[in-house]
Amino acid sequence: MVNELKAKFSLRHLLKATGLPKSVYYYHRQALNQACPDEALKSQIEAIYHAHKGRYGYRRITLTLRLSGIGVNHKRVQRLLCELGLRSKVRPKRYKSYKGEVGKVVPDLVKRKFTADKPNQKWVTDVTEFKVGEQKVYLSPVIDLFNQEVVSYEVRKSVKLSLVTDMLKKATAKLSPNENPIVHSDQGWQYQNKRYQQHLRNKGLAQSMSRKGNCLDNAVAENFFGILKTEMYHNEVFKSADELIQSIEEYIDYYNNQRIKLKLKGLSPIEYRNQALVAA
Repeated sequence: MVNELKAKFSLRHLLKATGLPKSVYYYHRQALNQACPDEALKSQIEAIYHAHKGRYGYRRITLTLRLSGIGVNHKRVQRLLCELGLRSKVRPKRYKSYKGEVGKVVPDLVKRKFTADKPNQKWVTDVTEFKVGEQKVYLSPVIDLFNQEVVSYEVRKSVKLSLVTDMLKKATAKLSPNENPIVHSDQGWQYQNKRYQQHLRNKGLAQSMSRKGNCLDNAVAENFFGILKTEMYHNEVFKSADELIQSIEEYIDYYNNQRIKLKLKGLSPIEYRNQALVAA
């Protein structure tokens, strides 16, 4: 009030009339003239959020800020995200490929030990389904448990056996002669198929399967699908299956090369693998 009226009346008279000490008045006037201390940080948080198309929550945004030299508490970032009205997306339901025992089921060799000491020691794979209008799209990746990198994948408009076998052939073609990863999956019909299992035997690779009805036995693959669908598919609008396929391919490249992971010390999967190979 004093600030507004001082254009017409003497400041001395206004302070006397309101009983406001002069020092208090100048302190609050200076505070009013200063920009909000969170404004600059809000701008940086918003820039990171939109640069990653809303795929980063407060944990990854906090880590990104710290990696750029800005020391900030994760709770502050979480609060500012709420103030900005920025929030993460909700994960959709999973696709199920189990059709009973239609081939050979093998034991679980991984037993929920979803870590590896080096690349190409343990792989996990699964199939997930997308829908655009009446058209369905299927993705079959293989993921390395060392750094959760997508080693290879196939994405198609049908869920024929070749979706999985072609993916497996591309993945195994990248192996060195001394690399023999365990290949873990659920009990989906594709993984019980003779052609799939024969290719593993020909390459000298051990096959592993989750127990029936235990999705946590293949949690890494399930988690990857959840991340992918949350960050590039759920609540998005695609004009065609081809547009969706292109977006999936672009996202996997982004996931492997740019998207940082907290468990990988703030590095992307490929950055982490390259760093490990240099250290070795």
